Amino acid sequence: MGRNVFHHLLRPEIRAANREEVVSIDRAIVEAGLILVGLSASALAEAPATVPISTFGTPGLIDMPTGEMLSDGALISSISRHDSSQRYNLTFQLTPRLYGTFRYAIIDNFDGNGGARYDRSFDVGYLLTEESLNWPSIVIGLRDFGGTGAYASEFIAGTKHFLDHRLAVTGGIGWGRLGSYGGFQNPLSVFSNRFKTRSENALSHGRDTGQLDFDQWFRGDAALFGGLSYKITPNLTLKAEYSSDAYEVEGANAGFTHQTPFNFGLTYSSRYANLSAYLLHGSEIGILASFITDPKRAAIPGGIEAAPPTIIPAAFRRAQGWEGHSADQGKARLTQALRDQGLILEGVSLSGPEATLRLINTRYRAASQALGRAARVAANTLPSSITTFHIELVRHGMALSRSSLRRQDLEELEYDLDGAWKSFARTSISEAGGTAIPPVTETYPLFDWSLTPYLEPELFDPDNPVRADLGLQAFASFEPVRGLVFSGALRQRAFGNLNTSTRPSNSKLPHVRTDITEYAKQSDLQIKHLTGEYFFRPGPDLYGRLSAGYFETMYGGLSGEVLWKPVEGPLALGAEINYARQRNFDQLFGFQRRDVVTGHVSAYYDFGGGYLGQLDAGRYLAGDWGATVSFDREFNNGFRVGAYFTLTDVPFDTFGEGSFDKGIRFDIPITWLVGAPARSGFSTTIRPVQRDGGARLEVRNRLYDLIRDSHMTELEDGWGRFWR
Repeated sequence: MGRNVFHHLLRPEIRAANREEVVSIDRAIVEAGLILVGLSASALAEAPATVPISTFGTPGLIDMPTGEMLSDGALISSISRHDSSQRYNLTFQLTPRLYGTFRYAIIDNFDGNGGARYDRSFDVGYLLTEESLNWPSIVIGLRDFGGTGAYASEFIAGTKHFLDHRLAVTGGIGWGRLGSYGGFQNPLSVFSNRFKTRSENALSHGRDTGQLDFDQWFRGDAALFGGLSYKITPNLTLKAEYSSDAYEVEGANAGFTHQTPFNFGLTYSSRYANLSAYLLHGSEIGILASFITDPKRAAIPGGIEAAPPTIIPAAFRRAQGWEGHSADQGKARLTQALRDQGLILEGVSLSGPEATLRLINTRYRAASQALGRAARVAANTLPSSITTFHIELVRHGMALSRSSLRRQDLEELEYDLDGAWKSFARTSISEAGGTAIPPVTETYPLFDWSLTPYLEPELFDPDNPVRADLGLQAFASFEPVRGLVFSGALRQRAFGNLNTSTRPSNSKLPHVRTDITEYAKQSDLQIKHLTGEYFFRPGPDLYGRLSAGYFETMYGGLSGEVLWKPVEGPLALGAEINYARQRNFDQLFGFQRRDVVTGHVSAYYDFGGGYLGQLDAGRYLAGDWGATVSFDREFNNGFRVGAYFTLTDVPFDTFGEGSFDKGIRFDIPITWLVGAPARSGFSTTIRPVQRDGGARLEVRNRLYDLIRDSHMTELEDGWGRFWR
């Protein structure tokens, strides 16, 4: 019931499909890659954007917001610039009614000291009402909340379309900076006198940073704003607005001249990008470029994987499989046929009319696609007397789920127009691992390696927006027996400037993260991770992990985790405990003296429709206690966007700049980028600032994302790829 209600409230247009474990080749690799995706993947947009984008990266005219939403799931990256400021924005339409924005701005002489302000902030907008015949769409929003307050403001905006959507008329009311020109007494003061004034802190533009000033929102003077946009042609739009932003600080400190409240702009919209030029307050000319990415559409939507095997008619099956051959020959044919499909046979058992196969999926992001290919291989190679196939997917030695299919159904539905849904309805999915299955002795040991270039950028630093290193990385993984994994990554830096950071840590807490720049200065040869891991099933619906070694750039130690997650059901519960010790700055062998015990209990919930929630409560690296709340949206191709925040017992003033840890994160499957089947992908987290409070140990292969893709919800959501 709860799942259905939540699903209805968010009104998602799609259901999320199976998500593979996103293997972070390196978090930092993708911090740069993410920007490239925002630019290059904009080609996925099939038509010019119908919603204009403001210089703040949100739906808007020029500087002013509108009462509009982006298309559901849209990801907009934009860059705007005029004489005194640059803004780099990333906006995501999280639900049909809710968007969020991360912004990095460079504002010249904002503080009056001759230098530039490197400012990081968040926006959010919520659709109150949709546009109807007689009523505009209305959005309520916050601009620059949880940041320094340089752009802090709130607004309510309404937009109505006319002339077959060629003309859009917007009107609204703003507070904060959006109430600084033509302001009047706050109309909300009729409810309480507290709405009449906005405190000096709220007007200080950065004296207090990172806090959510609930008691300042919609306070102080208000002002009206409005504007028009008109599509001259399908690709060309003229915009004009009356702005309620007086640019007071820029006028006082940066020489900005506010001659008029009227702004004018012209936007050219192509299939790939929107380009705008505008005149700001009669004194400055600016430009804006925005790029539209649709995460629901892969760069190569059809994919470029090899065609699946077709089911061979019974009359021709004898020569292909077990029949007419010894058991060993039949097993060898089965093993090779599965390997040709990117599947490793770990165990096989034949009993009467049933066969059970345990498989390692090395190729497909969607576990359902691996099941579909395995089922067809089994139908083609196993004796005709086998009428039922039980296929268990295995990850690092753990059997994750058991899917039971009938040969008759496979033969009947292979070319059925509704074969995907019908085959899912006829498949039984249950708990795995309860039956002893003879192992295939040739499976282990497993070995994998790679040698690739790497790019490690550092973006949005408070002193420098871009730093990066480039070099070569060697990776190797060795599984001698089922469940035991040894892996490591070694890097050799070629050139870069990560080691040029001169920003010293001023943290009042133990420097568990703020000394990160020291690790870029000591050595060009670095061990990024070197671990041994053991995975096991302690009981029904239970999964376990033990890890030891160098986990990440800054820490190594010991880690243990247990997860309870039924194959069916949206809820999972886990517990993790770690002993962590800080590594030497050279990232080779050796530790420093500081050590700490950390641990968390975690709850995971799949709300349906691709919306995932997570709560982690426990002890962090600085010894602080608290909790992290995360919320993600995942699309049917594995592309995932989310946000999180952490609150601990560290006071905001002690935490320092930012007040508490928060950020946005992305998981981008390689399949989404190149179309070829692959289980790996890129992941990154973007924070306004990295501090020491609320910092969690980074451990590879945490269990929830390792196993979730092979359970009921993910299999159902991704079953459309069963016949691919």
